[in-house]
Amino acid sequence: MSIAALVKTRVSGLFTRQNDRSQKVVRNIVLSFGAKGGNILIGLILVPMLINYITPVQYGIWLTVSSIVAWMNFFDIGMGNGLRNKLANAVAMDQYDEARKYVSTTYAVLAIVSVSVFLVFSFINRFIDWNSLLNIPASLEVDLSVIIMIVLASFCLQFVIQTVGIVLTATHQPAKIAVVTFFSQLLILFIVFFIKRFFAPDLKLLVIFLTGVPIVVMLAASVYFYRGRLAPFMPSFKNIDFSCAKPLLTLGGTFFLIQMGALVLFQTDNIIITRLLGPESVTNFNIAFKLFSIITMGFTIIVTPFWSAFTDAYAKNDFAWIRKSVKWIRTTCLAFSLAAVVLWQLAPWIYKAWVGDAITIAPSLTFSMMLYTIVFMWQTGHVFLLNGIGKIKLQLLLVVLSALLNIPLAVVLGKMFGVAGITIASTTLFVVMGIIFYMQTEKIINRNASGIWNK
Repeated sequence: MSIAALVKTRVSGLFTRQNDRSQKVVRNIVLSFGAKGGNILIGLILVPMLINYITPVQYGIWLTVSSIVAWMNFFDIGMGNGLRNKLANAVAMDQYDEARKYVSTTYAVLAIVSVSVFLVFSFINRFIDWNSLLNIPASLEVDLSVIIMIVLASFCLQFVIQTVGIVLTATHQPAKIAVVTFFSQLLILFIVFFIKRFFAPDLKLLVIFLTGVPIVVMLAASVYFYRGRLAPFMPSFKNIDFSCAKPLLTLGGTFFLIQMGALVLFQTDNIIITRLLGPESVTNFNIAFKLFSIITMGFTIIVTPFWSAFTDAYAKNDFAWIRKSVKWIRTTCLAFSLAAVVLWQLAPWIYKAWVGDAITIAPSLTFSMMLYTIVFMWQTGHVFLLNGIGKIKLQLLLVVLSALLNIPLAVVLGKMFGVAGITIASTTLFVVMGIIFYMQTEKIINRNASGIWNK
């Protein structure tokens, strides 16, 4: 029996076959495993290819720059997640006219935000000494200002066109966007192989391809989907209704604040590492992170379809399905946690076979990354339910508090324990959030949540 067939058999047995919602979850999990499994494999292949094409230091610069510019993804004012919940709820209630307005308005608002961010950042960019800010060695001749503008322009475009992925997810088709990402990564792999053979090492050229390919693929996917299964939700100027922006922003505004807190939790590690320890340490951190992302990616594949499914179930008051699904997610988290422990034991041999002797990963970093992976999955499993049903006020408070604590805690522990200390800082905060989200979930599924637990 193939892996995909085994996963499908195992997952489908946990749900009632007559439940259409459950079957959509199963189909998306199975298809996502194939697509995202391919993404993981390509990602692992790309790391040594990129490091061998440019230097480990330049690769660390690319990771840091992309992290900085990726921050603009959080400037959608929460519109993406607001659309995800509102659209899923509208589809559950068969309100398709309302759904079309939500989609079209989201595209319009994100386009306005995207242009504004690009213009503002373009003006500010000329006054920033990126080489000094990111602790780039003086001997390394890299025009970071130009590279950052290239990455910024591509992210601004993706900022708008990636909305098709939100629409697919809200309509219980998240696996399809995983397939699109797979084709994008596959094309990047072929292009990197090509430029390695025929071009001298050039970070700027590499950045153009790494950022440009996903845009071309996503544009093609948008045309394909909106002419097909997503035709009822095709964005149009006539369906833009800025009055619909208010409910999107009311829910999305809270998501936005959570995203800003998450920005600090997830995106500042590279900055802290490069400031404290230098760009090459960013490469070490990223390699360990990528290895354990195999575990988190697999877990995320499983829980992603549940977000909109929870929205649908909550709208229809189907708490029996919600309880069964939460229990299964927790069991799955335990299984993946055991897999993380096994990966920790195998990591030294995997590093050797993967990147050779070019990079040395400290055992303390590998161990801390294993702990981070486990606690991240636990809190994520509960967050998907809370996000899906819109009970996110407590999450907002915790994420903002964690964001305020993360940087000073990471700096202190980073000075004490190196890169591993920075990972331990995030892990500690996730432990606290995971415990509280578990308590909130229990109250909600047992229908006795009140006060801040029910907001």
